[in-house]
Amino acid sequence: MNTKFNRPKGFGEILDLTFSLSKNRFKDFFTILLIFMGPFYALEALIRLGTGTSFFRQVGAGDTWFESMITGLEDTGNIASEVGVGFVGFLSIFIFPIGSAAILLAVNHLRKNEDFTIGSVIRQAFSRYWPIIGSSILFSLIIIGLVIVPIFVITIAGVIGAIAMPIAGIIFAIILFLGFAVGIGYLLTRWSFYFGSVVLQEESPGFSRSWTLTRGRAWAMMGLYIIFFLIISCISLALEFTFGLALGNSVLLSIIINLATIFTTLIFSVGFAVMYFDLKIRHDADDLKDMIDNYNPTS
Repeated sequence: MNTKFNRPKGFGEILDLTFSLSKNRFKDFFTILLIFMGPFYALEALIRLGTGTSFFRQVGAGDTWFESMITGLEDTGNIASEVGVGFVGFLSIFIFPIGSAAILLAVNHLRKNEDFTIGSVIRQAFSRYWPIIGSSILFSLIIIGLVIVPIFVITIAGVIGAIAMPIAGIIFAIILFLGFAVGIGYLLTRWSFYFGSVVLQEESPGFSRSWTLTRGRAWAMMGLYIIFFLIISCISLALEFTFGLALGNSVLLSIIINLATIFTTLIFSVGFAVMYFDLKIRHDADDLKDMIDNYNPTS
């Protein structure tokens, strides 16, 4: 087993290993995601071109250069374009998770010091297609449920509080929102590692396995998720703002943003794999300790 994986890692070590793997195996990981995500993004670009969006520069109305650039950036295109892009996005739900699964399997091979090919991990990922998609849809429904109920509660409490005691009502709504946000983040973190369990055929849909793995490590994993979210958001916003000012909402901008999305998905997928195997090594080590402690040799 790779020595970098065979011991529990701290917060910084997980980030360091994530970026190290992403850099050293960038070509393989990027190619895997490009195979799964590239065709959808190419189709999206063709739809935008076919519905009248400019390829190089989409400039809106305005008296000054800056105003025209901002207007062009805000211009989201016509209805036909948005419907087509939305449909492509819907179809991608059933394919994109397989790309992340292939990266998880590739990292698993690296963890075991095993050779792999892009084709082999893709075939392995597709062999788990239905459990992966089914579990991912179920997890998405859980997210929707966890978000909708708090929004309803916060809205009702905020309206009633604002009518009765405006300032106190607003403060209460903010506290309630923060409380729900932390609670939802905690629960989703505890369940989110179902994906690794399903891909590696440990358990499906994998939520109980994820809950067990994250015992005692939920807050650390939640912190890592926040770090990855901030990194991804900073990269995406920086590119969108920088190129958006010059290109507007053009097809070229969407291609640049989509390439950046593949890159950030690569980082997150590798990070998730490193996090999952860290939880796994911790849990397996604890199980081994319990077996040793409970072992009573017979004389």
